Amino acid sequence: MTDSTSTPRHQDAGALPPLRLGTRRSALAMAQSGMVADAVRAATGRAVELVEITTYGDTSREHLAQIGGTGVFVSALRDALLAGDIDFAVHSLKDLPTAQPEDLALAAVPEREDPRDALVARDGLTFEELPDGARVGTGSPRRMAQLNAWAKALGKRVETVPIRGNIDTRLGFVEKGELDAVVLAAAGLTRLGRIQEATQLLSPDVILPAPGQGALAIECTADNADLIAQLAELDDPHTRAAVTAERSLLAALEAGCSAPVGALADLQDDGQAVTEMRLRGVVGTTDGETLVQLSITGHVPASRDDAAVPASMGRELAAEMLAKGAAGLMGERAL
Repeated sequence: MTDSTSTPRHQDAGALPPLRLGTRRSALAMAQSGMVADAVRAATGRAVELVEITTYGDTSREHLAQIGGTGVFVSALRDALLAGDIDFAVHSLKDLPTAQPEDLALAAVPEREDPRDALVARDGLTFEELPDGARVGTGSPRRMAQLNAWAKALGKRVETVPIRGNIDTRLGFVEKGELDAVVLAAAGLTRLGRIQEATQLLSPDVILPAPGQGALAIECTADNADLIAQLAELDDPHTRAAVTAERSLLAALEAGCSAPVGALADLQDDGQAVTEMRLRGVVGTTDGETLVQLSITGHVPASRDDAAVPASMGRELAAEMLAKGAAGLMGERAL
């Protein structure tokens, strides 16, 4: 057996079979997985092939709030991992349930794309410029809650309309005049090369994104130590710390992916290194009448393996939000 410590990383990589990357079939998922595949090829020298998998969330026509949201885009990929049909999978991190299965490893969280939401409106309008009663499409109760609250603060009303579908379908509602605007994740538009179609990037000061929005998760089986070590080269420790805090908040609120919960961890530096993290969270009723929004600040862990600090921040902020009445704003909680 060759001593791996003295063998160049790429030696004999061409003789190994391609790594099989499991991905959803949507254009966005394929674009995201293609980016990861390129990064894995560069890091390991191995070929990577995409394996397209259809998930329940892709085939169901129900709104995400009706089917629960949690895991609907993930389960089929995880089943393929455990069955040995693929070697690793790429998920949008915001789709992952907060409880990590023991037989699967979150091997890498690459550097995050823009976590903000984006407005795509007719006639190039911003949210502030939308007329009273404008119809705004979104499949997210979180967005509904904050958009309605924002409209109320501006002294007007919007009608938030539940929508499903891929990015083309959603933008089509505006192009055909069926809706005045839609709200999407800026990261998705960016990864598809369509961010220029956004008429406004929505500041987290008014619309907090979903926990983990803009980040990707690379997952493989927990017993594949060699692959875990290779994929770890794609991990961004600051992104991992931020999303750990956000997902810890979501878990402590006992809320699923489709709950009206927003969270964002901002990393703050002293001019030389990242030293602190501010975690903001919001829970609200979908009509925007009531919001609980709080924040907390803490130190950034020195190591990517030290998840205790960001996780404790999430739990602490959740406790404060629950004390302010957040539980009563979320409807049925995920137990």
